[in-house]
Amino acid sequence: MTTPVRWGLLATGDIAHKILAGAALSPDIEIVAVGSRSAERAARFAADNGIPRAHGRYQDLLADPEVEAVYVCLPNSLHHAWTMKALAAGKHVLCEKPYTRHPAQVDEAFDAAEASGLVLQEGFMWRHTPQARTMLELLPSLGEVRLVRAAFSYVMDAGYNINVDSSLDGGSLMDVGCYCVSAARLLLGEPIRVSGEQVIGPGGVDHRFVGVLRFPEDRLACIHSGFDADAEFLEIVGADATLRLPDPWHSVTGLLYRGDEEIRVEPTNPYLLELEDMNAAIRGERAPLLGRADALGQARTIDALFRAAATGTVVSL
Repeated sequence: MTTPVRWGLLATGDIAHKILAGAALSPDIEIVAVGSRSAERAARFAADNGIPRAHGRYQDLLADPEVEAVYVCLPNSLHHAWTMKALAAGKHVLCEKPYTRHPAQVDEAFDAAEASGLVLQEGFMWRHTPQARTMLELLPSLGEVRLVRAAFSYVMDAGYNINVDSSLDGGSLMDVGCYCVSAARLLLGEPIRVSGEQVIGPGGVDHRFVGVLRFPEDRLACIHSGFDADAEFLEIVGADATLRLPDPWHSVTGLLYRGDEEIRVEPTNPYLLELEDMNAAIRGERAPLLGRADALGQARTIDALFRAAATGTVVSL
C-alpha cells in the first residue's frame, strides 16, 4: 500500500490504547486525530500519544477532512448512533465489538455504508489472527465437529465500570461472551435455537451468563461469560480428535493443542491485523473479512440468548 489510511479515534478509553499499539506497527496506518467529549481530555490523550489533532466533541472529529476512517470505541449503547453519524459524514467505520444486540440496526448501518460506498466492519480482532486461521485449517483433521465449548470471563475490579451499566448495554455477554458466540458461529454456522441462564449483579446486568446453542445436524455449543471468575478457552470436539485453544481471543501465546500434540503459530498483534484488513478494503484491494452477514448473525444470536435467559424458554431463530 502506497498511501496510508488516515484514522481517527472516537473516544479515549482502554481500547483506543490497544488500537494505537497495533497501528504503530504499520507505516500504512496513521492515527491523525482523536475525539472526546472533553477538549481537555482529547488534548491530553493526543499529546501523550503523538496524535496531531484533538477534538473536544465527537462530531468535530467526524467533520475533520483529514480523517478517512473512524474507529468507534464508545460504550455499546452508542455504537450504532455514532456509526451512523460517521457514515453520514463520509467516513469508513471499524466499530468495536459487539456492534449491537439489535439486528435491525445492523441492516440499517450496512445499508447506509453500501449506499455511500463506504467500508463498515465489526471489530472482532481475534478473527484476523494466524491462530484463528490455523484453527480452521485443522478442522478437517478432527472428524465431524460435534461440540464447541467456549469461555471468556474475568474478575472485574471493584468500582464503577461501563460494562455493568445497563443504560450502556453492559453485561458479560455483551462484553466478552460475544467472542464465544463469534467462535461458535464461525465453527458451526448459524444456530437454530438457543437457551440461556444468567446471574444478574450490580448495575442490573448479567455478571455471569451460560448459553447452549443448537445448530443443524445435531451440533451443539456451550458458552460461558462472566465478571466473577477467570476462564478463557475454546475447545472443538470432533469425532476423531479434540482441538483446544487456551488463549483464543488475544492470541498472545499462539498455542493450539490437538489432543496431546502442541501446535504453535507466530503471534501477531490482532489490532494491527484488523486495521490492515480495513485498510485493504478501503483501498479497494479486497472485501473486509467480516461483513453484514456476520454482524447480523451475531446480533440475532445475542438477542435470542438474552430473550431465552429472560423468559426461561428455548428461543428459535
